[in-house]
Amino acid sequence: MITALTIKNYALIEKLSIDFSKGFSILTGETGAGKSIILGAIGLVLGKRADLSSLKNKEEKCIIEAQFDISKYNLKPFFETNDLDFEEETIIRREILPSGKSRAFINDSPVNLQELQELSDFLIDIHSQQQTQELSDEKVQFQIIDAIAQNYETIADYQVLLKTYKSDKAKLNTLLKKQSDSVKEHEYNSYLLKELTEAKLKIGEQEELEEEFEKLNNVEVIKESIDKSLALANEEQFGVFHNLNEIKTALQKIAAFSQEYDSFFTRISSIAIEFDDFSKEIESVSEKLINDPTRLEMINQKLQIIYNLQKKHQVNSVAELLSIQSDLELSVSELENIEDEIAKYTELLDSKKLQLDELASTIHGNREKAIPDLSRDLVAILSTLGMPNSQFKITLLPSDTFFENGKDELQFLFSANKGSDFGLLKKVASGGEMSRIMLAVKAILAKFSKLPTLIFDEIDTGVSGEIAIRMGEIMKEMSQTMQIFAITHLPQIAAKGDAHFKVSKTIVGEDTQSELRLLSADERVVEIAQMLSGSIVSDSALNHAKALLN
Repeated sequence: MITALTIKNYALIEKLSIDFSKGFSILTGETGAGKSIILGAIGLVLGKRADLSSLKNKEEKCIIEAQFDISKYNLKPFFETNDLDFEEETIIRREILPSGKSRAFINDSPVNLQELQELSDFLIDIHSQQQTQELSDEKVQFQIIDAIAQNYETIADYQVLLKTYKSDKAKLNTLLKKQSDSVKEHEYNSYLLKELTEAKLKIGEQEELEEEFEKLNNVEVIKESIDKSLALANEEQFGVFHNLNEIKTALQKIAAFSQEYDSFFTRISSIAIEFDDFSKEIESVSEKLINDPTRLEMINQKLQIIYNLQKKHQVNSVAELLSIQSDLELSVSELENIEDEIAKYTELLDSKKLQLDELASTIHGNREKAIPDLSRDLVAILSTLGMPNSQFKITLLPSDTFFENGKDELQFLFSANKGSDFGLLKKVASGGEMSRIMLAVKAILAKFSKLPTLIFDEIDTGVSGEIAIRMGEIMKEMSQTMQIFAITHLPQIAAKGDAHFKVSKTIVGEDTQSELRLLSADERVVEIAQMLSGSIVSDSALNHAKALLN
């Protein structure tokens, strides 16, 4: 529960510090006095977004700090999950800087708004008039029924499974679309792959074939040149080899005369040896040269295959063709394996669908059991609130669709009077009736909720007299198990509180300020008397106020 609230430089509040107790607390004040400011400040602590308009003095930062006693609410796991220090007296602080930036802290540890909002869901429920209208929303109606049916854990399991089911279904749909879209592409890719595979390409093969082609295609010219070279080399009287030997013999005669001549002899000897090797090598090549038209044609055909493939795929090398072949193999393989993937996901989805159906069936069964209890309790409470003929017709309509909370659709119909037709709440219930229905709902949920604090913001709209007294009694009963705040204009409700706070607005010089303070017993009598009779308090109003308080 909230035990203290401190506000600095927020809206019309310059500085405020107030303590709260358990039980039933009342907040009253004239219209415009600042009750909504207090709620706005609490809303900021709970993680609502802020802006510079919140600052009273635009040159200074705004600080809102709330202290909560969370010792009985099993929130330690939340703090451990979010790496926060757990304190039984937890302090939440929001700061809004003149720059427009805001900061949030839990027990002095910086947090983001999402973490703050997650924690606030365990701390306070602020019931506004807008929430009363939301009672007509099917989602809210389901939340009411599921709270009574104690479905939350089952729904949480269902939602986790539904998330993976939807993800797997999306993957399956992607595979099916890919399979459908790729049939023609698959056939074409398979054709291209077959062409490349049958070509039996190898790295470096093109260069080797082109070289061999040039040799075979020019074999006669090559042989003629080599034979001529051999003839010039080996001609008996004027051949190169004969002349080299003559030079070698001449130099050998003078080699002993100087180191320089010996060097000449050594070099010509090496040349003679090298030339001998060269002569033997080209002679060997000459012997191997043959005119092979069959081999030439075969090479030409293979090269034409390579050239055609390169032109088709717009590349310049066998290496690039092999890379394309590898990609096509992968693509064709993937498409061939897609049926296995589709079968796998289909089987997986069938299994998850069965599990979802089982969970949805459990959720439905729990709702069916809870609905009669909810209808009975609502009718009983509304009877005491001046609606003795109210009736509810709550029907679950099974669906084949997996919704976020099960497979049910809901008809939540209401009739306020005997003989009246049932209709949707928002169409057949007046504002005062909606307020009483919402209070009845909150009173029932209080038995199932572990929420520490509930704030009613003018839930008494459209009621008065004995009905207001009974509404106050119901809130008083609720405060036995949780902390209740009621912002009200009705003295009958205000008199039921354990503590009474008044919001007032004063003018100091040129400045308007709001303040909140706890009323003493005597001040409380006067405040309720003023709520009964206006600013001029009569003796009868004072006596009436005392009677209400007693």
